Amino acid sequence: MSVAETLTAAKPRSGRAISFLFLAIAIALIVATPFLPNYYVRVINSLLIYILLGIGLNIVIGYAGLLDLGFVAFYAVGAYSYALLASPQLDLHWPFLLILLVAACLGAVTGILLGIPVLRLRGDYLAIVTLGFGEIIRIIINNLDWLTGGPKGIARLDKASILGIQVARPIDFFWLLLITVLVVGTLVWRLERSILGKAWAAIREDQDAARGIGINTTNAKLAAFATSATIGSIAGAIFAASQRFVSPESFTLQESVLIVLMIVVGGIGNILGIVAGATILMLLPEVLREFAEWRILFLGLLMIFLIIVRPAGIVPRSFGPDKLIRRLFGK
Repeated sequence: MSVAETLTAAKPRSGRAISFLFLAIAIALIVATPFLPNYYVRVINSLLIYILLGIGLNIVIGYAGLLDLGFVAFYAVGAYSYALLASPQLDLHWPFLLILLVAACLGAVTGILLGIPVLRLRGDYLAIVTLGFGEIIRIIINNLDWLTGGPKGIARLDKASILGIQVARPIDFFWLLLITVLVVGTLVWRLERSILGKAWAAIREDQDAARGIGINTTNAKLAAFATSATIGSIAGAIFAASQRFVSPESFTLQESVLIVLMIVVGGIGNILGIVAGATILMLLPEVLREFAEWRILFLGLLMIFLIIVRPAGIVPRSFGPDKLIRRLFGK
């Protein structure tokens, strides 16, 4: 056997070994989480929320190629849906699953309302309009004292309960978030491989060409915004239930930028890349907490290094969940 054939045969074996290694690490972390102190469980819960947000925003940025800098608005819609419907603010105290459904519907409607006026915009103009939309939602929340509590926020939110089982401890939310991320991630991955996903890919590559071959770009874009906003609102509702307090400070422009960075650093258009990007950008600051004055500098240098070395992201689009499954199971 020649050297080239030997290297070709070794490459799939090494890739499969690396895939098994990462899968084993993920399973080990999941098994070990219930035995960790509450502080670390809360950090992992925060990571899972940002992974969920990244999956939602990736539909618009990664699949449809539309730059959205106002995604935090949908996060706020979900959070305040729970805050208003499960607190003394309106004295309604609805059950958690019903509020989750309401938050998802409100998120979808809000996504469509954002999508309609920006259908003809592209690139920088789209980014500016979505950025303004996110700031408008935050300012409205901040000024509606009689409804949202204004800058003081809303406290004393009800404890979440699912089918009579109370979800209050950090470990309870860990299992809820883990299941939600797995379910949503699987559905979005299947959606990417559907006809709608192919339409999004065509729009991402060339909108005019996509329209020329008969794709209804208007409906496809609105579907992308609605689906993305729905996931963002679900994440917001779970965030509010876990914190039992919401305020406008949690929904600033920096949050939207952070989610975009997770996608860019991890790998645009790849769910596995979102997990990698979120893990780095969320856990690294915790690891460097002892170097409070320098950790932002370290994080910035790391991002510059990754963008130079891995311009397609840590996990490029070509290595998706389907390729990981083939490597793991030899299909």
